[in-house]
Amino acid sequence: MPDGGGGRMDRRGFFTQGFARALRETVGGFADRVAPAQFVRPPGALPEPAFLGACTRCGACVEACPVQAIALLPAGAGLAAATPALEVAARACIMCETMPCAQACPTPALEVPAWGWRDVRMATVSVDQGQCIAWRDVSCGICARVCPVGEDALRLDDRGRPVIGAACTGCGQCFSACVTTPSSLVAHPLGREA
Repeated sequence: MPDGGGGRMDRRGFFTQGFARALRETVGGFADRVAPAQFVRPPGALPEPAFLGACTRCGACVEACPVQAIALLPAGAGLAAATPALEVAARACIMCETMPCAQACPTPALEVPAWGWRDVRMATVSVDQGQCIAWRDVSCGICARVCPVGEDALRLDDRGRPVIGAACTGCGQCFSACVTTPSSLVAHPLGREA
């Protein structure tokens, strides 16, 4: 099995990924009933109920983030208190190649996917067509130019309007580049699309 870096996976990695995969599949069907997604989680996060159970609230991922895009949720967040979350509209994830936040996690709550960023979805992004100037026939396109994933994630249609693609990770880099205030791009926690 690949380890994401092209090498062989060690025994610990094999069991960690196996445990994480089993946990994902077990709780996947119950996610919305048990703990509905309300927050944008760091890359490599398990589905919300499994994430809440696996996260030890140690803060290692927060310390590992080079741009301080990850913060621990306050006590008012209920069961999610002290777990890591991203507010991509305020500070984007820069999509570090090695995902130091996931590597720093001592549990399977966050793990680097075997195929890297190709398998990561942190949020679902939509375009507020009423806010976006491109939807009013004003030339822009800055969001598509800054997208680190490329046209599979964010492209411009034949009229120059942004269209979100299936490869969008929800990193938020387009949010901070957007020329409108507030941003014309909106992030929704996975499973909570508008």
